[in-house]
Amino acid sequence: MVTLDMVKNSEEVKTYIEYGNNHLGAIGFTEHSFRHANIVSNIAAYILKELNYSQREVELAAIAGYLHDIGNVVSRHDHGQTGAILSMSILKELGMDFKEISLVAAAIGNHEEEYGQAVNFIASALILADKSDVHRGRVRNKEAVNFDIHDRVNFAAEKSEIIVLSKENAIELRLKINTEICPVMEYFEIFLNRMMMCRKAADYLNTQFRLNINESRLL
Repeated sequence: MVTLDMVKNSEEVKTYIEYGNNHLGAIGFTEHSFRHANIVSNIAAYILKELNYSQREVELAAIAGYLHDIGNVVSRHDHGQTGAILSMSILKELGMDFKEISLVAAAIGNHEEEYGQAVNFIASALILADKSDVHRGRVRNKEAVNFDIHDRVNFAAEKSEIIVLSKENAIELRLKINTEICPVMEYFEIFLNRMMMCRKAADYLNTQFRLNINESRLL
């Protein structure tokens, strides 16, 4: 079976992630490098593991998380769709089962809020993992005078984490935001659609989505 390590060791994957991140940097987008790929991979796997999915299902979520932004090597526009097609080719070459490829590709192709849907359990975990990675470390331009609202919100986020509360049947996104840099309202201004998407993803996993900012529950 194709493993996460096999995917990570693929020179094709390494190159596409590196150059995709470089291309986004050229147009001022936040970091989408190996750091983001690894974080999303780990969180997606963690969510399904805590919800008692099988070891193989957990690994498939980790693979989808690692590959989810690979389409940025072509273009930011519709990168989820492009990434899904690229991933299908890569995973087929590595020898993955077609049924598994179908699950992973659907997850990658549905992770963006413009058109994404929680179509399967991997897609649901990926959506929650990707949208939770809000952090100042992703801001490339540290000069505050040049911040747009996306950079400002990310730079204000001093900590973000997803917690699966099994006993409460809930998945909670916990954020610590420096309100001197960015008011909480600005977070909702640009991320409300993402939070609604997370709620639907949690619903698919038969859990409740919660949002906690600065130790106050808002959703």
